[in-house]
Amino acid sequence: MSRARVYADVNVVRDRDYWDYESLQVQWGDQEMYEVLRKIGRGKYSEVFEGVSCHNDARCVVKILKPVKRKKIKREIKILQNLCGGPNIIQLLDIVRDPASKTSALIFEHVRPHITRTTHTTHTPHTRHWTALHALTLTHLLSLSLSLSLSLSLSLSL
Repeated sequence: MSRARVYADVNVVRDRDYWDYESLQVQWGDQEMYEVLRKIGRGKYSEVFEGVSCHNDARCVVKILKPVKRKKIKREIKILQNLCGGPNIIQLLDIVRDPASKTSALIFEHVRPHITRTTHTTHTPHTRHWTALHALTLTHLLSLSLSLSLSLSLSLSL
């Protein structure tokens, strides 16, 4: 087994509930609180939609997960919870599940397209790369695997 060159022992100083995603007790929100508006993307494990919160009419992003092992879903949720509040990281707002089909969805903050355009046109390539690396360093510092589809809000094209 290989050993990381940096941050190899970061989980040694963390409590078990920080890294033990298998025992995570997911607090499911109410899926009826969100309305899907339009599809904005897809990936191997999910489809992504623009949505709106029925509670406050705020825009959000709804990532509907395709059927995968519960362990993978818990892992992604735990990683997103641990990254919460980090720089250039899209915030996870809620976790919902359809009671009948057991389909899970992650609700994220909505980042308006003009923010991406502004960042891309006003920042130098060096600044954009530094911003992306800063978010990447945070994930490594927190000893998180990027093999999972993380929702990094880099808001730029590299």
